Amino acid sequence: MRLLEALRLGTTPRLAFSGAGGKTTALFRLGREYLELSAGSPDYSHTVFLAATTHMAVEQLQMADWHIVVTENETVVPPPGGWPTGLLLLTGPPGQDKRTSGLSMAQMDQLLAFSEEAHFPLLVEADGSRQRPLKAPASHEPAIPAWVETVVVLAGLSGLGRPLDAEWVHRPERFSDLAGIPLGQNISAEALVRVLSHPSGGLQGLPEGARRIVLLNQVDSAELQAATQKMSIELLQAYQAVVVASLSFPQAESIHAVHEPAAGVILAAGSASRFGQPKQTLPWHGQALVRHAARTALKAGLAPVVVVTGYAANQVQTALEGLPVELIYNPDWAAGQSTSVITGLQHLPLQVGSVVFMLADQPLVPASLVRSLVETHAAACAAIVAPLVQGQRANPVLFDRCTFPDLLSLTGDVGGRVFFSRYPVSWLPWNDERVLFDVDTLEDYQALLNIPATEIET
Repeated sequence: MRLLEALRLGTTPRLAFSGAGGKTTALFRLGREYLELSAGSPDYSHTVFLAATTHMAVEQLQMADWHIVVTENETVVPPPGGWPTGLLLLTGPPGQDKRTSGLSMAQMDQLLAFSEEAHFPLLVEADGSRQRPLKAPASHEPAIPAWVETVVVLAGLSGLGRPLDAEWVHRPERFSDLAGIPLGQNISAEALVRVLSHPSGGLQGLPEGARRIVLLNQVDSAELQAATQKMSIELLQAYQAVVVASLSFPQAESIHAVHEPAAGVILAAGSASRFGQPKQTLPWHGQALVRHAARTALKAGLAPVVVVTGYAANQVQTALEGLPVELIYNPDWAAGQSTSVITGLQHLPLQVGSVVFMLADQPLVPASLVRSLVETHAAACAAIVAPLVQGQRANPVLFDRCTFPDLLSLTGDVGGRVFFSRYPVSWLPWNDERVLFDVDTLEDYQALLNIPATEIET
């Protein structure tokens, strides 16, 4: 997976990197990815602007194809003959400390005007960390232009388990205050999450309205990858996405996972005319089937969980009382399943990265299966992730946000499976054939009543 795909970037991003633990590597790797794409697509530019608003080590300049020095109070102008192709790095002049100075905000505004005119990507290194894996910002950091649309906050996990001191952390005293741990104590994942999520830590100086992404870098072991699972759940309270990686330059396959909010949409609007009564409100072990589905979605960590109602909406609402779910009424439910799919999608937050569609008449689906769908999606950002049980595709199915425009175009009594031939499907092998069970007939329901709820893995 390319870094630009993990970050969900378009053809001309306005992006800044802050934090510590690989900003320059990420900057140049992302720039190279754009150049590689330009070789095969007219949508991508053959020129990429890289800029620094902070210090950059002189030895790092050689990673650019062109280095343009802009002195203090100098206006940014193209070189004679215009902007060349390749990676163009613009910085201030180098000093005696073998570090370049950063461009001013006025110079960055001038560079933005050129990038917009020519449709060049503009990538900014906006923070300094003295090549430490972790840092806490000073009051004036990071130096991010207000027009930046995406901010990627980096943290190098090689600093986890290390003592909180100047060898591993830039501004350790400040880090200590934000993390709530004393100097010299080993840095835990929990402490790092507190710093990254703090308004005076990782969130400091981010432009209002910009997408916020954490890039957990230097994840070079299975133990660190496991640690990022819990970290990501907590970081998604403050960020739109968490990318887990071990970045290198030049490019290598090193994106381990992309964690984004995964929503659940439970389709519970039909009248079940063939069955003879609404299936979603049928009782099973003291609770309606739709309540079992909602509890499964919540146990799996889906958020938000949206229940689309239609026929018997009042009964469904009563069945779900007390659960933290959102009920949305679909007035067009009689026109088919597509209307409920569209209704559910239209009520999801913009930051949702994927959605799991669940059916109210399949109560034997365990939360572990739903979690596995989300984890499989995180590993590769597949367009569709579906269970495969004894060679049969099963429900529920996860759809990446890249499929949402097509899902919103559905008509009639069809769901998202019509797009299985349009998008690559990542199949999740599942050995429990009970997930194939649904309540279609009275005989099915009678069989369900004989299954103890405690047998269903959660």
